[in-house]
Amino acid sequence: MAITVILNNPEFHDLLDLKANIVFSTETGEELALQLLKPQWKSAGKGFPLVVFIQGSAWQKPNQFWELPQLALLVKRGFVVASVTHRSCWQQPAPAFLQDVKAALRFLRKNAAEYDIDPDRVCAWGTSSGGNTALLLGLTGDDPAFETEEHAGFSTRVNCVVDCFGPTDLNKMIDVQFKAPHTKENLLFTLGGGKEETYQQVLDLISPIKYAEPGRDLPPFLILHGDADPVVLFEDSEAFYNKLIEGGYQADLVRVTDAPHEGNFWSMQLLTIIFDFIEKQIG
Repeated sequence: MAITVILNNPEFHDLLDLKANIVFSTETGEELALQLLKPQWKSAGKGFPLVVFIQGSAWQKPNQFWELPQLALLVKRGFVVASVTHRSCWQQPAPAFLQDVKAALRFLRKNAAEYDIDPDRVCAWGTSSGGNTALLLGLTGDDPAFETEEHAGFSTRVNCVVDCFGPTDLNKMIDVQFKAPHTKENLLFTLGGGKEETYQQVLDLISPIKYAEPGRDLPPFLILHGDADPVVLFEDSEAFYNKLIEGGYQADLVRVTDAPHEGNFWSMQLLTIIFDFIEKQIG
């Protein structure tokens, strides 16, 4: 038998805190809440860098808890991670999902001191439709066309973007990959006026590739995609990456061999690439 003596942990280093169901929006008519993972120890400066995470959901209301175990690994490095939600695209027409996520970001900046966040260091990270949303956050920061009045006065610009297999060209995905006619039963999104002739315009509105034009002030992008993905094709991410590079922007593309949509796309090696990128950009 032996007695082991260790020091206590007065500053709570390496310990994490989950602040669940923080309501960030009520003005849409639907209460929206986020899940916040943060270090228990205090930041040394003006707050921890923030990662806004959007889980893929085919633009339906996402499961905010799906990736929390993996996100906690990033929090241990000294980040605050908010897993956010948005209204379903079947309830509210696009770009309501993007407006909701922007409202969450404004809320977090508004309450940065309470949650020990540095509002000047923010990354957007998403998977699938959440990757599409993260890209749009990076491409439309402070664009009044996508802003609402909720928590007005706070920026929705981000410092970097991580996109995992997010759709980048919605019209190509619908017309070429899925070969789906623009009939009511095939619509991916509810339309505001129910006019099918506006469907192509809606898809363009939420297609990141349409915003990757030269001469804009855009953050660095990290794009990760499996080359066996049958839902969102790798070639679409590659085309978006090439357009960013041709425009003179900073972008990196990671091709995961034989990886599908989700599933064994994920690995510790891949997470380390993501974490290192985020740490380099805002850590």
